[in-house]
Amino acid sequence: MIDAVVFDLDGVLIDSEQLWDQTREGLAHERGGNWSEQAQADMMGMSSIEWSRYMHEVVGLRESPEEINREVVRRMLGRYSEELPLIDGAIDAVKRLAADWTLAVASSSNRELIDHVLQLSGLAPYFEVTVSSEEVERGKPAPDVYLEAARRLGVEPSHSAAIEDSASGIRSAHAAGMHVVAIPNRAFPPPADVLALASVVLESIKDLDPEGVRAAERLSTPSSG
Repeated sequence: MIDAVVFDLDGVLIDSEQLWDQTREGLAHERGGNWSEQAQADMMGMSSIEWSRYMHEVVGLRESPEEINREVVRRMLGRYSEELPLIDGAIDAVKRLAADWTLAVASSSNRELIDHVLQLSGLAPYFEVTVSSEEVERGKPAPDVYLEAARRLGVEPSHSAAIEDSASGIRSAHAAGMHVVAIPNRAFPPPADVLALASVVLESIKDLDPEGVRAAERLSTPSSG
């Protein structure tokens, strides 16, 4: 039986991956960093600790990782306050699943950003637990953030479903032993071998309903790793 459903945030509930890309690339250019097309792909799924270190060590910003993190988060908070990029159908999907299950968020976003998005969108009351990758040892694709979400919910990962869009996120949820429902990110689609780890693949979050979650349980044998 599925006891809980854990949502990713970026790319599932909000269309933010390109905002992250624009914000970090803009900062890199302003501060004399060496930006490349590979940088965004490398940083997808990283925790704030990991991507700010990447910006310092690989992109070459002189500021400390802590300073880089603070500035990127400040700019992202401002962008969200101006216009929150909610994905069409996300609010209704959350409400549909909340009628049947306890919900959580397991996100690579910073704690401030998770809380800001859920408050602005009105979705905060629907989530029992939220976890940021900055609160665990390793970011996605490691399973830590999903394992922590299950721990805080008091459920077994194998009795949980995860809603994910990215390659690193799908790997993370699968490694945690959860049943994965994938809604592939159109801008950064996961490769076929990663999508194969998901039990159910949907075209849009508009298609996410309780039957799809139950189908994920019927069709999958979650990883135990």
